Amino acid sequence: MIWNLPNKLTISRMLMVPLFVLFLLLENGENTGFRILALCLFCIASITDYLDGKIARTCHLVTNFGKFMDPLADKLLVCSALISMISLSLLPAWVVLIVVAREFIISGFRLVAAEQGIVIAASIWGKSKTVSQMACIIALLLPVPTDWWGGVCRFLTVLMTVLTVISLLDYLCKNRKVLEERTE
Repeated sequence: MIWNLPNKLTISRMLMVPLFVLFLLLENGENTGFRILALCLFCIASITDYLDGKIARTCHLVTNFGKFMDPLADKLLVCSALISMISLSLLPAWVVLIVVAREFIISGFRLVAAEQGIVIAASIWGKSKTVSQMACIIALLLPVPTDWWGGVCRFLTVLMTVLTVISLLDYLCKNRKVLEERTE
């Protein structure tokens, strides 16, 4: 069952990440053709993120492999894109640090919860954060050289950062019992 369609989509997303980064960083991101290829790969990978979860749930193909690898593939895709954008001067490092730190914190938090038999489902804030990240990355990848587009990208960067912090606080506040010490 490990080689079901949702898991194949997850693996394909992970395999797209190095190609995405390669095309994005070729010629320091200044070649429009390579940048559009990177954008296309990112969009395809993002669509597989939506599809693998939808197919797994609707066709009852949820596996432990998928539960582990799907979020890992998502984090790999988004973090690779954001880190690459630092070197292209598309994003400041502090913004990327906030996003990456949040991902590490929530991943660790979920591990502690899992040890206690608690499953922490994605909240509306976590889903909004993910959508804002994808939108911001896509906007930054689009080769639109107008002043107003820069404003759109700045707005999306602020939105992504704010939603990242809100989603972190939401997870921690709603699930603070996970961090309480237990005596046995």
